[in-house]
Amino acid sequence: MKTNLNHQLSDPNPKGVEILSIGTELLLGNIVNTNARWISEELSKLGLNHFRQSTVGDNCDRIIRIIQEISKRSCLLITTGGLGPTPDDLTNEAIAKSFNATLFERPYLWSELKQKLSNSKLQDNSSSLRKQCFFPKNAQIINNPRGTAPGMIWEPVKGFTILTFPGVPSEMKTMWEETAYDFIKTKFSDNYSFFSNTLKFAGIGESSVAEKINDLLNLKNPTVAPYANLGEVKLRITARAKNDLEAKNIIKPIKEKLKKDFSKFIFGEDNDTLPSVLIKELTKRNETIVFAESCTGGLLSSSLTSISGSSQVFQGSIVSYSNELKNSLLNISKEKLTKYGAVSEEVCEAMAINVKEKLGADWAIAISGIAGPNGGSQDKPVGLVYISISGPNNHITNIKKLFNSTRNRIEIQRLSVNVCLNSLRLILLSNSK
Repeated sequence: MKTNLNHQLSDPNPKGVEILSIGTELLLGNIVNTNARWISEELSKLGLNHFRQSTVGDNCDRIIRIIQEISKRSCLLITTGGLGPTPDDLTNEAIAKSFNATLFERPYLWSELKQKLSNSKLQDNSSSLRKQCFFPKNAQIINNPRGTAPGMIWEPVKGFTILTFPGVPSEMKTMWEETAYDFIKTKFSDNYSFFSNTLKFAGIGESSVAEKINDLLNLKNPTVAPYANLGEVKLRITARAKNDLEAKNIIKPIKEKLKKDFSKFIFGEDNDTLPSVLIKELTKRNETIVFAESCTGGLLSSSLTSISGSSQVFQGSIVSYSNELKNSLLNISKEKLTKYGAVSEEVCEAMAINVKEKLGADWAIAISGIAGPNGGSQDKPVGLVYISISGPNNHITNIKKLFNSTRNRIEIQRLSVNVCLNSLRLILLSNSK
């Protein structure tokens, strides 16, 4: 009997929700748009379809055009930015003009504003500050307890609602939590929410994952979406349900299928990282680890020490760039360095064996390579990396990687670190205690 993995739900708002971020500073990249991300997460909690995000500069005509476009395709628009007292704060003006509406002063807002600000500031800038008190006639005001610029809830045409917020994140979040959340939940939500579970992969590319899960990418509930980071692939499984338990039950058969199909490639879920997973496994085994690094310059060590609890397993490392230090600190003979070169399997293996003995640990990882952009040759091109893992009972695993030379230096270093950590993870997996 074939299992139905697609759980169909009615969509209460087929036209969806859009976010409009207003501010030339966003377009220029002067500030990062954290507001849109935060609002997106909040909309997911409410189970609302979030179809599109847009950013527009401080230009009244452009703001008008995009608002009019959005009003024809969406049921709810959430804006951030452009509510302040300066000449380039144009949001309320543009929204009103978009629907041929007039802005009216709310006298009580001006009274409240005067109480928030000093008389000296009012004398210098009273007319500019006062513009923050003007809204369309039937708009509901969203109080701003942390700033001077209120927001509004306004339905200019039937079936289309606008909520406005200032661009300052702390102000926007407070206003959302105190007023907007309950309004949106009551008017637009059907008490369903989105719940996500992310599986994380290493040692396999995004295209390979996508090819094998092609049948899952067309599911409606849950949805499955692949994402790629440097050296890592993520599959986010999202279910729309009334509660966490129901969502987990919807997601469960998909997770089970993926874990069966990609058993050795899935290293964790959600907040797991390769370093955190490795630390957890070594801690469970009561084993320790040390490193001997060359081309990564301490990046491998840093990846572990960035995780709380690393001191339980990580003993230390030796970073030796020069042949002189490889000889004096890691006891690599000058003859071996001359014969094979620092970037070689022979030298890398000796680094792993010797650092394990010198620092006294159960495991050791050594890495040597050419991260570029210079230093490569025909025999040893940029992107060539050797990794050696020395374990209990003097067991040695040697790995040779040739990363694409189009990768920049830090990418090659980061990819090398990922290979080190994932390789040891697989060794531990195959030798589970």
